[in-house]
Amino acid sequence: MVNYKRVRALIALDVLENNIKEIKKHIPHETKIAGVIKADGYGHGDIPVAKTLENLVDFYAVSTLNEALNLYYHNLYKPILVLGPLPGDDYRELVENNIRATVFTLKQALSISNEAKKQSRIAYIHIAVDTGMNRIGIKDNENGAKLVKQIHDLDYIQVEGIFTHMYAADESNTDSAYAQLRRFKKFLFLLKKQGIEPRIKHISNSAAIIRNIGDTYDMVRAGIIMYGISPSDETGVGNMDIKPILSVKSMITYVKYIEKGETVSYGGVYKADKRVRVATIPIGYGDGYPRSLSNKGYVLINGKRAYILGRVCMDQMMVDVSCIPDADIGTEVTVIGRDGSEFISVESLAKLCDKFPYELVCDLSKRIPRIYTKGELVVGIKDYTRDMYRDFLY
Repeated sequence: MVNYKRVRALIALDVLENNIKEIKKHIPHETKIAGVIKADGYGHGDIPVAKTLENLVDFYAVSTLNEALNLYYHNLYKPILVLGPLPGDDYRELVENNIRATVFTLKQALSISNEAKKQSRIAYIHIAVDTGMNRIGIKDNENGAKLVKQIHDLDYIQVEGIFTHMYAADESNTDSAYAQLRRFKKFLFLLKKQGIEPRIKHISNSAAIIRNIGDTYDMVRAGIIMYGISPSDETGVGNMDIKPILSVKSMITYVKYIEKGETVSYGGVYKADKRVRVATIPIGYGDGYPRSLSNKGYVLINGKRAYILGRVCMDQMMVDVSCIPDADIGTEVTVIGRDGSEFISVESLAKLCDKFPYELVCDLSKRIPRIYTKGELVVGIKDYTRDMYRDFLY
């Protein structure tokens, strides 16, 4: 058994299951759920997350073709929607594996249609509609409706779904979210007049799910809330019993005293104004811990806060344990998560270092092994540096 005491991310899959069940209770019974597992499941590990969700969601949603193919390589055959654009015109693997593409140009649609013809298959696609995000999507006007009609009428193409993306559903003012909802509804009416009614219409992201904006359409896209992280301070997690599934643990590797006037770490930006007991922890920005937390972040040791001294290094950082006399070499350190009555959430840590919670979890380095649990039981491990899954998948 490999020793993962240096640093490890613990992913509670039973909590993930509960979070999805809470979302299901919050939306209409007939509404489908797409579990969004892009960016390696927001840093939590896409394959273990997808396997846990296999019987709880209706679709997987990812951002790239490679992310979609990785699910197929691990025998996950639930419908997969690639939300992002697919550069180039090589759609062979997309069509071959029945992966749903997001389409917003005629050129894309023609390339997919031609590939589907070569393979004697029907390619299922979802149309992206731009209702104000101005990222990708067909404009929600008469010309846009005509373009959808052209795509719809292509051979070997089936417009299975249509969606738009809310850009401010997580803000305190929801006017723009409801404006997008109205624009989407109006565009669907334009399409209906042309005899086009895609089977799966979806608009709700995590923030919109929490606020029940657009969840009466056919599907919602559950992203960050699946992982127990709120989209913003303004939304929180609503009245759902959503809990974080991630904690990050490390350990103390060295303890020493420094005297008044001595400095700690690069640049000497921390200078002791008294005798200080200092502990070294083997985690740094090489593991995805933000360097911007230098001299202001903290960890939890034996249920107490230990503040960072000086700059966070690539592989290590130092903290003040003067008030934690039982802190010693080998003592567990909580970097994210709970220790006694103290709790460091992803949201609070992100705010402290002026990052976005999504960004913080996506930045967790592959150097950190993911340990998957259900209750007290370890059910699997993903060790990226050894390119190894264990237990959970096989």
